[in-house]
Amino acid sequence: MEVHAHSHTPRKKWTHYFWEFLMLFLAVTLGFFVENQREHYIEHQRAEIYAASMKANLQVDTAELIQIVHRGTYASNYLDTFLLLLSANDVTKIPTGKLYWYGLFGGYLRGFQSNDATFQQMKSSGSLRYFSNSALEQNISNYDQLMRSMQVLTGIDQEVHLEVRKLRGRIFDFKYNNAANLTVRRAVYENFNQPAIDSFISTNPPLLTFDKTIINEYAELCRSRNLRQQLINAKQALELATEIIAQLTKQYHLK
Repeated sequence: MEVHAHSHTPRKKWTHYFWEFLMLFLAVTLGFFVENQREHYIEHQRAEIYAASMKANLQVDTAELIQIVHRGTYASNYLDTFLLLLSANDVTKIPTGKLYWYGLFGGYLRGFQSNDATFQQMKSSGSLRYFSNSALEQNISNYDQLMRSMQVLTGIDQEVHLEVRKLRGRIFDFKYNNAANLTVRRAVYENFNQPAIDSFISTNPPLLTFDKTIINEYAELCRSRNLRQQLINAKQALELATEIIAQLTKQYHLK
């Protein structure tokens, strides 16, 4: 009877299993690395697109804020002068040209609505995380918070503004008020011209009334306008928007 010898499969050395494990580990790790790099690249590309769009939005904002600061500076200063005139003098002793000119700014209104389409889109989609610069993120957050504060203040002011306009119509003749408005546009906002302003003031047009109660009520409403705080907010917003534009331009090499 023939006896067959059993064949034995040679046992693999431990080093063989080690190299198999190492190769598998490296393959998985490399796969994770490549995928991570791909995601990072995609996020960076999206961040550049969002950055360019947000910069464009903020450039629109800054153009408007520059006008608000420019006009608001005159308005708040002139209204302060009007209130000082009334607090230091009997209204009948004040030249009516001054009352018309400085009192006109009680009805000043220049609202502001931020062009925040990109920010709102990023916020709703969770894409703000694409901006990895913490200082940039903080400035964007501060700007958004300031915009919301400005909207609240504007909403409150609009109610007072309506009452101011109604009461102003009982004190100042529309014909002369309209002439003052035209002078403001030409001699203050477009190209400052003090002689033109002085010329209007010197005409001393008549008031509809010198009733102290009505004028006092008008002054109190004017004081409630908070033009000074609106101007402060606009200046802060302009500074923040300008800084964010600079940060976006530098980080994402925008034109």
